[in-house]
Amino acid sequence: MAYTDSLFQLGMDLTRSSTAQKEDHGQTALGAHDDRKDYFVERDGVRFAGTHLLIDLFGAKRLDDLKHIKETLTRCVEVAGATLIHVHLHHFTPNGGVSGVAVLSESHISIHSWPEAGYAALDVFMCGGAKPHATVDVLKAAFEPDKLMVKEHLRAHAVDERNWIKVPAKAPTQAGKKTPVREAKARKAA
Repeated sequence: MAYTDSLFQLGMDLTRSSTAQKEDHGQTALGAHDDRKDYFVERDGVRFAGTHLLIDLFGAKRLDDLKHIKETLTRCVEVAGATLIHVHLHHFTPNGGVSGVAVLSESHISIHSWPEAGYAALDVFMCGGAKPHATVDVLKAAFEPDKLMVKEHLRAHAVDERNWIKVPAKAPTQAGKKTPVREAKARKAA
């Protein structure tokens, strides 16, 4: 019973069917049409993994409308020239907030909304030839915020990807297991 109560408090009512859509397993998305395999972006002489926009909407509307949010995320994908793989949204009860993601070949768009506060946090990350900045006007029109803030982060722009190496896997320690990650070699100061 405590498990069910805890899930209900998180907005997951097990007595009702989920608002989550059925996942599309096995779907393969098409990649870029050139010979590059890394899909890094080059802009104004800078090479980076992708553009990551953090978007905050204040005084926004329709933040509890699943259909509207799905249509808006889909429109964002279209105007950015990205490739949609799947949209997954979850409607929380009782406040009506929505969390979800549009999974793209070029990365993702995510949303977390607090309709009771008129606030939504969106995350738009795209690599390759996609245009993540084009999503901002779509979001403005769809949610009519009183205020919108955008912060841009160029992922891996300070790392020369040719220097990335795979860290060899080490034997797990008693305290826990470590997962191999990519690391950059230290650069020498000029």
